[in-house]
Amino acid sequence: MATACEAYSAAANTEDNSLSAQLQRIIEQRSLTARFQPIIEMHNGDILGYEGLIRGPSDSPLHSPLNLFKTASENNLTVTLEHLCRHVILEQFAAQKLPGKLFLNVSPECLLQRDTRNGETLDYIRDLGINPERVIIELTEYQPTHDYGLLCEAVFHYREMGFEIAIDDLGEGFSSLRLWSELKPDYVKIDMHFIQGIDHDPVKAQFVRSIQSIAEKSGTRVIAEGIETQSELLTIREMGVACGQGYHIARPHPTPTRAISAEVAKVLTANSPPSPRRNSAAFEQTIAIEKILKTSPTIPSKMSNNQVDEIFLQNPKLQFIPVVDQGIPIGIINRYHMIERFARPYQRELYGKKSCKEFIDANAVVVDKNTSMQDVSHIIVETNPDHLINGIIITDQGQYVGICTGPDLMREITQMQITAARYANPLTQLPGNVPINEHIDKLLEKKQAFTACYCDLDHFKPFNDVYGYRRGDDIIQLTSEILKSHCDPQTDFIGHIGGDDFIILFRSEDWENRCKAILQSFSEEIQHFYSNEDRERGGYLSEDRQGQKVFYPLVCLSLGVVKSSLNKFYSHHQISIAASDAKKQAKKIPGNSLFIDRRSESDSSKIK
Repeated sequence: MATACEAYSAAANTEDNSLSAQLQRIIEQRSLTARFQPIIEMHNGDILGYEGLIRGPSDSPLHSPLNLFKTASENNLTVTLEHLCRHVILEQFAAQKLPGKLFLNVSPECLLQRDTRNGETLDYIRDLGINPERVIIELTEYQPTHDYGLLCEAVFHYREMGFEIAIDDLGEGFSSLRLWSELKPDYVKIDMHFIQGIDHDPVKAQFVRSIQSIAEKSGTRVIAEGIETQSELLTIREMGVACGQGYHIARPHPTPTRAISAEVAKVLTANSPPSPRRNSAAFEQTIAIEKILKTSPTIPSKMSNNQVDEIFLQNPKLQFIPVVDQGIPIGIINRYHMIERFARPYQRELYGKKSCKEFIDANAVVVDKNTSMQDVSHIIVETNPDHLINGIIITDQGQYVGICTGPDLMREITQMQITAARYANPLTQLPGNVPINEHIDKLLEKKQAFTACYCDLDHFKPFNDVYGYRRGDDIIQLTSEILKSHCDPQTDFIGHIGGDDFIILFRSEDWENRCKAILQSFSEEIQHFYSNEDRERGGYLSEDRQGQKVFYPLVCLSLGVVKSSLNKFYSHHQISIAASDAKKQAKKIPGNSLFIDRRSESDSSKIK
């Protein structure tokens, strides 16, 4: 019997020594792998961030984090292992440029270490180019916490550096409720024990409701861990819990998904209120200042001040007079400025017979007649708003042609904004059909060459059916932002025809390169709207009108282009028909595509 015990003890010691040696090799060789599990906003399915998890070598008994940290604890290497895990997770998070926040597991024991509190983690995060405000320190207990005062000091120190704080596994562990009370964290994560089966367990449901109530009063956001079924997901959502995490949403993965699955998206968006839309400034139409130009009497700079004063006396409504020499504007004389000067003692006697140059505002705003009203208003605001009182001098190739007043400029811009708002698409705030047609007719009337580009999304309706209309709205807004980012606001016009159809009226000479850049950007950005599974197989299943399951490719963008310089278009109707025909040709090309109508020559190109 003694021999058997000795043999058993020897075997156990050998195994312990083996695990200890393996742990040492893992630490020395940094042979750990980071995995990331998404944490989502329950009200709309957007990804808040990722919890960084760690795994040992796949062929080792230390692959499991439980075994890994148990062995580390037995060998007094917990802090060393935690530091290594933190570095690996941060490096991978930065390398993959993952969006949102990173939940980084830290034990109170490690948090209280001197080197940790001296900012080693902060320095490393900054070296990787990560903003500390994106990192959430998730306190995970491996053993009881006794020194709450010291822990509060450490947490305060981390908050001062920009980090947020979360408490892991609320309801499990040694002291999580007291930690919540002492530390006042930004997030609390409810242990999965209380989430699994919550849809048919009234006690668990009551526990979560109580936690939710406390969180609302303390300004803490709740994260439900361990969601593994659709029923649990729905129950958590209906309780108003802010965030969720679990296998039903997405499993931990070395290269995690950047969008939730279609099934989860449909559950979360069903019967839920629309999410706040991104602020997107309207694409302003460039109406030239020439529209509000007024002719005005001018004076030469050699005219005396007494003569100028007499002009003001004879014209009580005249607020300012442009000073022009041989067609070149010199500046402006303001009525009230002159009256104020002459009201001072001896000013009229000293300056009355002298040249009016003494009273000229030589810094008056001078703009070309083709300058847009928006640009003129920006010039005034950036230089001196007082110029609105004096007025703006308008020239044509440097020669004086007239003037406009500040009130006229503000009135016209206000009316333009009202008109733009009236006809703008409510989702993108881009001009709708009325201003689109007006802009085309204006270009044709002025015989200005332009290129019309009809933009249309392919396979968009099936995406809406699978991922929900709110994610569809996000794609519409993404498309709008991509178009704007690749167009010149000074020369190009973008309109939203409706639904998933847009039009660009290019006057930029490099319009073809801009089209290709649009397709390239769309091809890259659209990938983030899919789950890993759909992205890897290049599409998704959806029901057609007969209820049959059909495989649809990923959403792509088709551009149909027609040039106006062929002298065969006389109205926006003709441009619309020609651009629509070009778009139909583009849609025949698989993937993100560009078709250019070149009349007799056939030229189409495709970007994948």
